[in-house]
Amino acid sequence: MNRLSLFSSPFFLGFDHFEKTYDRVAKTAGEGYPPYNIEQMDESSWRIVLAVAGFAQEDLSVVREDNQLIVTATPPETDNRTYLHKGIGARAFQRRFIMADTIEVASAVMENGLLIVDLVRPDSSPRIQTIPIGKN
Repeated sequence: MNRLSLFSSPFFLGFDHFEKTYDRVAKTAGEGYPPYNIEQMDESSWRIVLAVAGFAQEDLSVVREDNQLIVTATPPETDNRTYLHKGIGARAFQRRFIMADTIEVASAVMENGLLIVDLVRPDSSPRIQTIPIGKN
């Protein structure tokens, strides 16, 4: 049985990737580690702040792959310490954020145990194209 999709209309040409993106977002919605905030700075910029306590800058990776921002962490080498209580989680993670094609990553910085990633949408003028009509 086929599932009815909003984008199955013949008037939405080339939008089938939105449905795949929606399914991908729905699968990752339940992930809770590490905690993060998403702030809207203004109409065309956003900030993602991830709590990465226990990780050094060299343990983290921020990569844009197509329309995904992927933040990955590899835990630091385990040491020979004996913990009476270990409450600071420094486990490996991969957090994915789906972005529109027009969004660009402006910067990524570490500050006080937080990874701050700034995103922007460059100002773009409307795209208008006149198509010449040829003869067969």
